[in-house]
Amino acid sequence: MTWRRGLPTVGLAALTLAAYLLLASPGDGEREEVRATLNLAEAMGGTDTTGYALALEPRPFVFPVDHGPHPGFRTEWWYVTANLDGDDGRRFGVQFTLFRNALAPEPADSPPPLDWATRQVYMGHLAVTDVAGDGFHESERFTRAAAGLAGGTAEPLRIWMDDWSLTGGGSSDPDAPEAGAVFPLSVRAATERVAVSLDLSPEKPMVLQGDRGLSQKGPQPGNASYYYSFTRMAASGSVTVDGITYPVSGAAWLDREWSTSALSQDQVGWDWFALQLADGRDLMVYRLRRADGGTDPLSEGVLVERDGSTRRLSAREFSLGELGRWESPLDGTLYPSGWRIAVPTEGLDLEVRPVREDQELNVTVRYWEGAVDVMGSDGSGSVSGRGYVELTGYSPPGE
Repeated sequence: MTWRRGLPTVGLAALTLAAYLLLASPGDGEREEVRATLNLAEAMGGTDTTGYALALEPRPFVFPVDHGPHPGFRTEWWYVTANLDGDDGRRFGVQFTLFRNALAPEPADSPPPLDWATRQVYMGHLAVTDVAGDGFHESERFTRAAAGLAGGTAEPLRIWMDDWSLTGGGSSDPDAPEAGAVFPLSVRAATERVAVSLDLSPEKPMVLQGDRGLSQKGPQPGNASYYYSFTRMAASGSVTVDGITYPVSGAAWLDREWSTSALSQDQVGWDWFALQLADGRDLMVYRLRRADGGTDPLSEGVLVERDGSTRRLSAREFSLGELGRWESPLDGTLYPSGWRIAVPTEGLDLEVRPVREDQELNVTVRYWEGAVDVMGSDGSGSVSGRGYVELTGYSPPGE
């Protein structure tokens, strides 16, 4: 679902992004005070969609073009999460996200912009969970898509913000064009305290989420996104923390999504789970939360088998329960911490636990996203695994 995961720049959001272009500087997030200036409903509502493209119906995906930017839509993201082990047994979680946000619709016949003129703004999030070191390091930055500071191309794939980048190194393969034109992927990002350098290669085919890649989030036409994933990628490279570099390897997950309007008026956020089981299966489920505390029937998921075949899961086919709560030291916001996920038709009964409770990103729209462990059963034996969880819409914006 992941931002799924995004920040459509509408109204207050556009002003906030413009202000950050002038005032924000890169670096690890300051955790002493709340930095959030938007709540999720404001950021994801997208009430005025005039001039933007909308996700209205399933469409053919065209690669490598669809790996690159879609400036006709209000927002999109390239979202990587990974669970990694160092040669010395040290464990890390990594989240790296590049968002593109449109400040105004992009006319199809617009001339090339001047050096500093742009309708596009890029935002980046980098978070490293150092499990053994008992540390969580997050950073946010904004850069305008002008003068070479930020931008994106599909051929070759390169999405960048200053020295943060996601690049593709593959060549076209007629038998697997969606993978061959982009892999291996390279992630490069650094702050004053941490750095990440990873190479990613797929171990399963691409997954089209929702209805052939159309992920419906709300009942209104256009309250949807185009969404695909690579749910299991081999990852190798290095993670640097406080000047010490650790060679690492593990498993990563890539989400790609673009949209103009997502949440409807009675939705306040989501709980999203991307789980990679040790037996080779992957499970993604998300719960869209309504303002009344209920679960929106448009919540859904997908089970990806060892061979890459998929089974779409409706909201009725899985259950999600909380096992505990964690209180943010920023302002006392309560997040779920520990979950039980059941998929009765698959015999899956899973317990999901964060590797550390404090994995909250204190950024423009606050959210909790972190590495988790999985244990449980599937009716024939025990099940274990790792994954990432994202919780949005729990905290109000700062004063």
